[in-house]
Amino acid sequence: MRGRAGRVWVAGAVLASLVGASGCTSGGAAEPEGSVYKEGTLRVLASSELADMEPVLEQARRATGVTVKLTWSGTLDAAEQVASGQADGKYDAIWLSSNDYLRLRPEAAGKLSSETPVMSSPVALGVKPEALARLGWKPGEVTWPAVHEAVAAGRLTYGMTDPVRSNSGFSALVSVASGLSGAQAALSDADVKAATPRLKEFFAGQKLTSGSSGWLVAAYGKRGDVDALVNYESVLLSMNRDARGGGAPLTVVRPRDGVVTAHYPLTLLTSAPAGARDAGRALTDYLRGAEAQQAITGQTFRRPVAAGVAPAAGLDREKRRELPFPGSRVVADGLLASYENELRRPSRTVYVLDTSGSMGDGDRIGRLRSALTDLTGSGSSGTGRRFRDREEVTLLPFGSKVKEVNTHVVEPGNPGPALDAIRRDVKSLEPEGGTAVYGSLEAAYQQLGKGAVDAFTSIVLMTDGENTEGVGAKHFDSFYAALPEAQKRTPVFAVLFGDSDRKELTHITELTGGRLFDATGGNGSLAGAFEEIRGYQ
Repeated sequence: MRGRAGRVWVAGAVLASLVGASGCTSGGAAEPEGSVYKEGTLRVLASSELADMEPVLEQARRATGVTVKLTWSGTLDAAEQVASGQADGKYDAIWLSSNDYLRLRPEAAGKLSSETPVMSSPVALGVKPEALARLGWKPGEVTWPAVHEAVAAGRLTYGMTDPVRSNSGFSALVSVASGLSGAQAALSDADVKAATPRLKEFFAGQKLTSGSSGWLVAAYGKRGDVDALVNYESVLLSMNRDARGGGAPLTVVRPRDGVVTAHYPLTLLTSAPAGARDAGRALTDYLRGAEAQQAITGQTFRRPVAAGVAPAAGLDREKRRELPFPGSRVVADGLLASYENELRRPSRTVYVLDTSGSMGDGDRIGRLRSALTDLTGSGSSGTGRRFRDREEVTLLPFGSKVKEVNTHVVEPGNPGPALDAIRRDVKSLEPEGGTAVYGSLEAAYQQLGKGAVDAFTSIVLMTDGENTEGVGAKHFDSFYAALPEAQKRTPVFAVLFGDSDRKELTHITELTGGRLFDATGGNGSLAGAFEEIRGYQ
């Protein structure tokens, strides 16, 4: 939720087109966030899923002369930046899937100059054909209660992005909560409370979580035990077109009792210079024109907003009721907090931490201690700013070998003791010894194999160097190949730091289905990388 816009993470080639550096320029090289305004440019804080709009924005640049500089952000982080004034002077506009959450912040009202919907896409369910046949569903007749019934009976499993960090996940959470509560108006605390038992049953069927739609699709393609994905209709149809999910195309189902729809309003900020506001209006006019609208729907499978422009082939034209959004920030934040700490499956994570002698260089060990301490939060930490209730956190520091293994479980209603214990363990980390990367990873998998808890499992590897001690890559590859299938689904999220070997870490993440995050030099901070990984746990 506190995503830092200047952070960069590294993905595999299959995802490279979806997300890149935090400052991504249409028609030019990337520039750092917060660069000085230049005439003819528009600095935009945007949802990362809009990376697929780059070709259209290049067409817009040629037609209007407006160059768009995009900085990726999650909905809640963008709302905080705008409402707090942090966006003033850094950005001229925001372009998110929805401004609904932002409008719940009264202090944000004076920050927005204008907002214009550019396209739309409803939340939908993409279901494997065999699962659809097994359930006997007719796509046009499926309702959210029917989906819940199938999940609760153990007949349907699915993946969904993290609503605290992902626009699509937040919209999906609101869709499910509205659909299962039967709310006829804006969601209230009473609606969420009434639906909580069914929401718990629904989220027990979530087998994949992710901080981004791109990685969710890639992870889904590697799994054979996930029947469906909950995401924007445009993401699901693009996935089918690009065959990125593996196997037969998913059947896209829009529950007939209603959906939450993203309208992607291009929103100018009052703090933007006059020239930027003029550029924003020119860009908006172009994007809502017939030529751009046809390109948008054809290339991204989002629905056009201009009259007379037909939706792309494959887009069902039958209308669906728009499900109500929470009526207050308290309700929205309460729903997110419930998801984090009560509704979703708990997490089990092993942090494999390089505390070799080289971590004594500069302030490396200090940065590691600080980054991990940040994850313990404070008494006033908001949703997503500390380890979750029910989360099992294992710290596995290593040098020439594993130094110790300390596991803590954050107890609901009494998180203090576990969080304090984690802080003490982190404070005691000291640099010494060589670098036994692969042997320590094997120990992490063995540690996770001891538990039988139904949870999201992951391993976070942070190293500032290459493997110098113990077993090597071939041994680890053989070890991983011999793991039970269920354990092979535990991804390794590795962090590039100091002098770590990119090739070595890329091999580990690709083998295990994880992702590589970059915390070297100007590419991002170690604290930022750890925080970004939270969306995948």
